[in-house]
Amino acid sequence: MSVRIYGQDYTIVGAESPAHIRLVAAFVDDKMHEFSEKNPLLDVPKLAVLTAVNIASEYLKLKEQYQRLAEQLKQEKDGKQDD
Repeated sequence: MSVRIYGQDYTIVGAESPAHIRLVAAFVDDKMHEFSEKNPLLDVPKLAVLTAVNIASEYLKLKEQYQRLAEQLKQEKDGKQDD
């Protein structure tokens, strides 16, 4: 399937649904435009790396939060089983 990110067309092939691929492409496009507005002098490769680093940072923070919540839930569940 073809998607447009920051004015470039890309063909993406994957196991995810077309709707999911479009959602991801739109998210990346939005983030690139957001960072471009804040850093108008960046060339596209540097903008792409900045965008990737920021998205990876968001992902890792959410992953850590998920792991903490999953552990809390497990502890609460284990605590209730002891009653």
